[in-house]
Amino acid sequence: MSKDVVADLKRDYITRLLAKGMRSDGRQFDEMRSLKVETNYIGSAQGSALVHLGDTTVVVGVKLILGAPFPDTPNTGVLTTNAELIPMASETFESGPPDQTSIEVARVVDRGIREGHAVDLEKLCLEPGKQVWIMFVDVHVLDYDGNLFDAASIGANAAFKTAMVPNKAAGLGEDVPLPVKHQPISITVVKIDGKLLVDPTHDEERVADARLTVATIETGNLCAMQKGLDGAFTLDEVLKVVETSSRIGAEIRSKL
Repeated sequence: MSKDVVADLKRDYITRLLAKGMRSDGRQFDEMRSLKVETNYIGSAQGSALVHLGDTTVVVGVKLILGAPFPDTPNTGVLTTNAELIPMASETFESGPPDQTSIEVARVVDRGIREGHAVDLEKLCLEPGKQVWIMFVDVHVLDYDGNLFDAASIGANAAFKTAMVPNKAAGLGEDVPLPVKHQPISITVVKIDGKLLVDPTHDEERVADARLTVATIETGNLCAMQKGLDGAFTLDEVLKVVETSSRIGAEIRSKL
């Protein structure tokens, strides 16, 4: 049976449930799945976190090395975000170079961290124009059941909270905590048959018409937004997603 036929069958089942005000896993439309976060999961990293969001599991590691800054930002450290989607995490992932999905996950997570000023990159500068800390944020997907954006965003913020700058190993004195400024948390909503669903599962993602990921910081201010898929959102729907992201983001921060 082709993937298109399977998706059509799932769409029919999901939309019939939505018409009754129900989701296949019993959640409310604006309800996240269960969340469990474990920090300091990788001993060799400067910071790390294991995140279980429903049946989606990701591990995020933070590594810092010394290097040169970019010429146009000589006074700030460097942020690099990568995402690896290994085949054992899902039958939809394939081995090989980064595909469109892994690139999009990395970019969306990076934008939330960067535009939300999660880390004070200026404090990672040791000598302007010559030496800074280069911070790598690596997202590894272990099990996939939808919504990698939010799982990775939560994992990155959890890893930052316990990360240490490795001054001692570089001969620069004592290790110090990573200079964290804000906690930009993203919340993803999909639109299916006119209904807005928070934290979509893999099946819900497969049949969704449109997707919107919104990142906010602790003040409630919006710092990043990413639209996906071919469908559209009305202005009122966008505003509702922003409000939902701010509200749920605050709930998640209280758990980190």
